[in-house]
Order: sequence, then structure tokens, then C-alpha cells
Amino acid sequence: MASPESRLRITSRDNVTLVEFMDRNILDEMNVQAIGEEIGALVEGASRPRMLISFANVDHLTSAALGALITVRNKVKAKNGELKLADIDPQIHEVFEITRLTGLFDIHPTSQDAMKSFA
Repeated sequence: MASPESRLRITSRDNVTLVEFMDRNILDEMNVQAIGEEIGALVEGASRPRMLISFANVDHLTSAALGALITVRNKVKAKNGELKLADIDPQIHEVFEITRLTGLFDIHPTSQDAMKSFA
């Protein structure tokens, strides 16, 4: 499903699209834009998206990556879908807390927990 140059691993399980990052550091502006566009296309292609984004492999990300996540969240919400985030490193989770994004996103400790929470 992902293109050969994709920085994402995309799978589907129980009508939920699971997105996993292949890079430990999501810092490069071009990669952030490409990732945002790829996830956005997945949302656009679904009538009512159900998506789980796992940060299990991610150690660092930029504010631009947070902005891309907010854009994805807004697209999912506009289609009455569900978006959940999981497996966030404690240091990255602290950034979510400082920027008050913990109230904006449905964040779960593990992907398994997030999968169980889908309606």
C-alpha cells in the first residue's frame, strides 16, 4: 500500500488502518511533509477513517510533525472517523503535554490498548 520511498509501514487490522513510522527521528521538513501527505491520502481514501498511529519506533519529532498530526486529526474528524495515537516515548509524550495536545488526541499506552478502544 505504501510507496517504495515511503517512510511508513501501513497495515490494516479489524477495519483499522495501522500506521507505523520507519524512522526513529522525524526531523526533516521534507519527510514530515511527505508523511503528512501520505497519511492524509489514507484519510481521504476512507469514507469513515479508523486510524491508529504508532510511535513505537520514534525517538524524536519536530513541531512540524506535530502540526502534520493536527492536520490529520482535523481531516479524520471532518469525516466522523476515529484517530488514536499509541506507543509514545515518555520524552515525546511530555511535548504533547506541554503543547496541550494530550487533550486534542486520543492517546493510549500501547497499540493493543488503542485497538481495543475502537468503537
